[in-house]
Amino acid sequence: TFRLLVEHGKSYLLRIVNAALNDEFFLAIANHKLTVVGTDGAYTKPLQAQYIMITPGQTMDVLLEANQPPNLYYMAARAFSDGVGVPFDNTTATAIVEYSNYTLPHSTAPSPIYPQLPYYNNTLAAFNFTQRLRSLASGDHPIEVPLKVDTHLVYSVSVNTFPCPQNSCGGPNGSRFAASINNISFETPQIDILDAYYAGIRGVFRKNFPSFPPYIFNFTADSFPMVLEIPKPGTKVKVLKYGECVELVFQGTNLVAGEDHPLHLHGFSFYVVGSGFGNYDPVKDPLEYNLVDPPSKNTVSVPRNGWVALRFIADNP
Repeated sequence: TFRLLVEHGKSYLLRIVNAALNDEFFLAIANHKLTVVGTDGAYTKPLQAQYIMITPGQTMDVLLEANQPPNLYYMAARAFSDGVGVPFDNTTATAIVEYSNYTLPHSTAPSPIYPQLPYYNNTLAAFNFTQRLRSLASGDHPIEVPLKVDTHLVYSVSVNTFPCPQNSCGGPNGSRFAASINNISFETPQIDILDAYYAGIRGVFRKNFPSFPPYIFNFTADSFPMVLEIPKPGTKVKVLKYGECVELVFQGTNLVAGEDHPLHLHGFSFYVVGSGFGNYDPVKDPLEYNLVDPPSKNTVSVPRNGWVALRFIADNP
């Protein structure tokens, strides 16, 4: 078991990365509060918390104050997964925070103190943590939140199924699982998309990725027509104008198995200006946006049966 040796009275900057494939993680240190000071390379207002929730691919800068009686304390991480009926290994991973002047020999020392972590499917615990994050937005570290939006996009995010020959796969009714955005499930081309773009090779991808869901329905309902569960395979891209301001709303759905969805925008950072549960309301929800000090990230979690709104400038060559 990894041991982090600390000295009483000192502060430590922990740079935490979620290297998991799909699941967010709760992380806590017994009897210690954690102070978040950065996400994805951007400063945040100091946020003191009993635990953090970190998304796959996300980085988080956290201060640890070694201010407790010398002892052994567990640092523990537990996967967060609120998908219904989705089995996974939820073994809690641990390391030990050991104070340097703790004198009992390891062979006779009592077990380290264990932290209190939210339950593995506690959606509110995950949502409440992310809702409290704010950009530093100080005089020395100003931010420029885009206020005038040029392009509005709404992307529904779903877990779907594809039928398999003779119902031979491990998903529901012998199908296989497939993720989709706006009912399009990515189909890997034989030629890399960027290679095809720069070389002018036709037929590798299409420029007609939909700006809005092709079907408008109650995305968070408990039951759906079967036709909505099967997406269309495709290799499609969304073309943006250089320098334009984009507002992108990700809408989580309850298709097949609703769950939190980690999403990463490659090559960009964005401001998370709003989030909530239920179906996104384009009239009411923007009235509650945080356009003063929203957190800057490059990876975000779309809450189960909820939505998240991002803004960014399309200025990456």
